[in-house]
Amino acid sequence: MPVSFASSYRAPFFLRNGHAQTIFPVLFRPRPEVEQRRERLHLPDDFIDLDLTPADPFAPFRGVAVISHGLEGNSRRRYVQGMAGALAATGWDVVARNFRGCGGETNRQPHMYHSGETDDLHATVQFCLARGYRRIALVGFSMGGNQTLKYLGENPDRVPPEVVGAAAFSVPCDLVGAAAVLDRPANRIYMEYFLRSLRVKMREKAALFPGRFDLAGLDAMRTFAEFDERFTAPLHGFASAMDYWTRSGCLPVLHGIRVPTLLVNACDDPFLSQSCFPETEAARNPALHLEMPRDGGHVGFVTLNGGNRYWSEARAADFLGALGAEQAGH
Repeated sequence: MPVSFASSYRAPFFLRNGHAQTIFPVLFRPRPEVEQRRERLHLPDDFIDLDLTPADPFAPFRGVAVISHGLEGNSRRRYVQGMAGALAATGWDVVARNFRGCGGETNRQPHMYHSGETDDLHATVQFCLARGYRRIALVGFSMGGNQTLKYLGENPDRVPPEVVGAAAFSVPCDLVGAAAVLDRPANRIYMEYFLRSLRVKMREKAALFPGRFDLAGLDAMRTFAEFDERFTAPLHGFASAMDYWTRSGCLPVLHGIRVPTLLVNACDDPFLSQSCFPETEAARNPALHLEMPRDGGHVGFVTLNGGNRYWSEARAADFLGALGAEQAGH
């Protein structure tokens, strides 16, 4: 069924709480052991850095999977490395992309990345095609999940036929609703976590482009509304923070998705509003499979199995592995 509350995920008894699920992997998950080779993708105006992981040579080869991380993450976060390892073990080469400025080096332009940006994902897909891949899967977390779903739905004719499917986890499909939820006092710790990193980015930008940015009051900002109104929106051609959120969420374009796509949002995700659970859209689009486990938090889905493999990684590998496996290969 395209919409399902039924899920195979079972949270450990002490992690049946959205905040615990969200925080536990950041503090306690061992770093997954996965090979990652850095390669730079040069764009017409800038660059992004990619981390490449080869498929297990003993697994049936399936193609390449492109992984997109979340806000202020990078390709070497544990959740990305865990997913890369799980997909490689089941026969996928992996390209984990870093958003502009997230790979360890500041990008060359004043603008960076944002929730609705899809051109760099498209460029990464083109990179894979140029390498000879004929089956491409997309995987995204949080903001990267929003970008992935928006890419698939906003202009389906742009998506190459070699893209066979996608899996996205913990996606703020409605950015207006998600911003309101994150503004709640209970989520202050997450907001400060993100803003601390974003403040560093803006200071780096101000040093590179003297006189371009007004940093007055930067340290006092406590919400995405303040930060996006001052920086994100004007930098990327939006009239305001509300205009940015409204135009960048994937919710309005989910109906356009044509390839089999799994969207997993946990019911206890502390970042998501009710509008981020697109039941109506999934019910109307047979290509969109919406799964809503009771537990899981935000990019959590912790599994304590001794193998350091989380449920989300196994779920993505199973879903993507079932997509036309007989056509696997370059």
